[in-house]
Amino acid sequence: MTPLIFAFKLLIAVPVALVLALTAIWYIWESGNTVLYDSFAQKMFSGLENYGLLAIPLFMLTGEMMNEGGMTRRLINAARVFVGGFRGGLAYINLLTNMFMAAIIGSATAQIAVMARAMTPEMEKEGYDTGFAAATTAAGGLLAPVIPPSMMFVIFGVLAQVPIGDMFLAGILPGLMLATAFALVIFVIGVMTGFPKGSWFTGREAFSALLYCLPAALIPCAIIGGVLFGIATPTESAAIASLLAFLIGWLIYGELKPETLFGMFRRTAVNASMIIFMIATANVFGWVIIYEALPQKLAALITSISSDPFLFLLIVNLILLFVGMLIDGIAAVILITPILLPIAMNDYDISPYQFGVVMCLNLVLGLLTPPVGVGLYIASSMSNVSPGRILKSLWPFLLAVAIILVLLSRFPLLSTALI
Repeated sequence: MTPLIFAFKLLIAVPVALVLALTAIWYIWESGNTVLYDSFAQKMFSGLENYGLLAIPLFMLTGEMMNEGGMTRRLINAARVFVGGFRGGLAYINLLTNMFMAAIIGSATAQIAVMARAMTPEMEKEGYDTGFAAATTAAGGLLAPVIPPSMMFVIFGVLAQVPIGDMFLAGILPGLMLATAFALVIFVIGVMTGFPKGSWFTGREAFSALLYCLPAALIPCAIIGGVLFGIATPTESAAIASLLAFLIGWLIYGELKPETLFGMFRRTAVNASMIIFMIATANVFGWVIIYEALPQKLAALITSISSDPFLFLLIVNLILLFVGMLIDGIAAVILITPILLPIAMNDYDISPYQFGVVMCLNLVLGLLTPPVGVGLYIASSMSNVSPGRILKSLWPFLLAVAIILVLLSRFPLLSTALI
């Protein structure tokens, strides 16, 4: 009965956090184990007693300050220095800037919103198809879940009980592979359709663009460098990054005003609280999974099909693709990790880092695929382009992601080489 209640609440669009909590309450009532009622609140709170979760609001705050402080525009100019003169240069600028932003914001939806507003009108002015411009921006948002820092990696690390810093390292090579694949897609489409020719900055303009970008570039360096060299934990790096973003936006660029801080704090608190509440209720939902022995039952079913880890990951990819189409990526990570990760580790000896990278990248595809497709609709709204028109130009990027997912599933070293 409990699985039916769970599925029904999801189908009628009850918020995922409430689905998790109410399903657990229903299970306790149905089982008659009233002792569990007494520890319900304690169990929810214990799910939040993790230092790594502090990184979520801090990375969100850093992104808010980056937007307010005018750093996005300067990163775009810096990207123009390196790729602006190539044919289709603005498309490459879009991709390169998305890489910079992925190393700062860590949230695909926030990144798509920021970049769609900044890049789509510019590409349209220079003669690019508006659907392609919006699609390139939306696809760039897929870099956020794999290039550190990643909100999904933080949540997965907490749920899987693996070091978040190591999860960040696991995402570096897959992130670079994905960016390279997107660059190849842009190149092929450019050859076939004839992109506008770009223009290089003069030496003086290039020097000026790089000089003004240097302070903003300190932020991703602080985040990734701190974790990579063991100087700071991901949470400490997030705190340093938010402080740097404030000081740079206020004292150096002069675009971030102290009086706007309260609004940024409020937006960050509201957005972060939704994620934190989902994690708390997921901890309670873990009771249902444990008492129903769901991982063991599912493991018995899947292992009867194949004992090959690669085939298992292909099956998981298909499941996740379907789940990601219906449920928000972060909510899906919270739901799926406790069920599938034990099977991957115990029955197939798959590294949690490889599994985490594959799962997070796969689930974020749901941002760009109907019927939910939050990222697709954000790109559509910010670009004033219909979702159908964006999808028409988006499919080569989605195909590139599928190929990368197969490679990551087949070769564990791509995710674990830097750990």
